[in-house]
Amino acid sequence: MELITPYYNHILSDFFFPLIIILGMSYAILAKKLTIPASFTGAILGCIIFLASGYTGFAMMTTFFILGTLATSWKRHQKQAFASKEETRTGRSAFQVFANAGVAGIAAVLAILFPQLSNLMLPAMGAAFASATADTLSSELGMVYGRRFFNIITFKVEQSGLDGVISLEGTLIGMLGSSFIAVIYALGFGWNNSFFFIIIAGTIGNLTDSVLGALLERKGSIGNNIVNFLNTLIAALVLLVLIKAGTC
Repeated sequence: MELITPYYNHILSDFFFPLIIILGMSYAILAKKLTIPASFTGAILGCIIFLASGYTGFAMMTTFFILGTLATSWKRHQKQAFASKEETRTGRSAFQVFANAGVAGIAAVLAILFPQLSNLMLPAMGAAFASATADTLSSELGMVYGRRFFNIITFKVEQSGLDGVISLEGTLIGMLGSSFIAVIYALGFGWNNSFFFIIIAGTIGNLTDSVLGALLERKGSIGNNIVNFLNTLIAALVLLVLIKAGTC
């Protein structure tokens, strides 16, 4: 029985994961959450992440997508002035998907190629998703529930929805988003310092997004996709620094 059970578990895993991918792609395309190229990009990244981290990593990616979709749809009429008409009509593009999940995908590739680095790359993956989740929730829900909006660089009061503008409420919501990802990571890989490191790194990544928005994106020096990629990259790097500091 001990030999048979793992065999059947392997079969079930091989069956359910492709089914989940197909259903997810179908929903994203039909609901116009993602374009067709974006859904394939997400599927490829999802497969790579699954190979590196199993259902835990894939659950972090799925949670980011679900929470981000719900936050974007929540009280959309209040945020209509800041919504991209193209994105609203056809869904997010492949570039947007990679901007948010690309760093996690790169961490997954490194974990696959260099298994000895898994203890670093898997929490780095969590930090990247934590930052992406925090960024989406803080910006989308911050516009709805924020009371006072200010420029993260100058601290001057400004209109919500502008690049580099944050609110206390939005920032706290972002931290909650990072915490969701950290909980999923901990449930799959164990409760240790990485739980706290992921929340910290995700929050720093989210705030970095706002700094880049105020300094560069607002001036047209870089686009939103680059900002999103950089904030997840910085979150992953912060996570690695925290782990290194914690082991010294």
